[in-house]
Amino acid sequence: MIPILYDSSEISFQSNGLGRLADCIECTVEEQRNGIYECQFVYPMDGDKFSEIQEGRIIAVTHDEGGDIQPFDIYGHSAPIDGKVTFYAHHVSYRQSGITVKPFSADTCANTLAKFVTEAIDNNPFTYWTDKAVTANYTLSVPKPVNSLLKSDTDSILSVYGKGEYEFDKFTVKLYTNRGADNGVTIRYGKNLVDLTDEM
Repeated sequence: MIPILYDSSEISFQSNGLGRLADCIECTVEEQRNGIYECQFVYPMDGDKFSEIQEGRIIAVTHDEGGDIQPFDIYGHSAPIDGKVTFYAHHVSYRQSGITVKPFSADTCANTLAKFVTEAIDNNPFTYWTDKAVTANYTLSVPKPVNSLLKSDTDSILSVYGKGEYEFDKFTVKLYTNRGADNGVTIRYGKNLVDLTDEM
């Protein structure tokens, strides 16, 4: 897919935005379970729309078998090398680091996630969903950013309601008990594992 450039205020991603970056040389997305979710792309300085690729704008790309585009906020770039610039972007879900939630209490995982919107000090454009039906008392005693409440070791959803796996889909945060599926495959040496290297 050809990446699409959008203004920083875009939320629907239904159009071609500021245009498609047809001259993009390389684009990779790295997503780790409950971890980083970043995009890196290389663009020639003489390419169409190069001057419009700016920090704060959004690049939207597909990166999995679902084929749906995901938006990434451009936050930096390298110095030009041989007329090419590498741009760095992180998923729009990182914006939750700037959304602070007031102290609150809740009794289920779903209710806790809902409070991230209703108890936000500023507007929270994200929506939250979970398949976890766990009941437990959650109390936030001091204001904290949403991103910290999702993933930190203390006061996080996972520390109170147990393990889970996040999916960040545009402005929707989905918390699954298990994001994937167990297909019954086991790893066996000599069958589907033919080599192993141990590095210390």
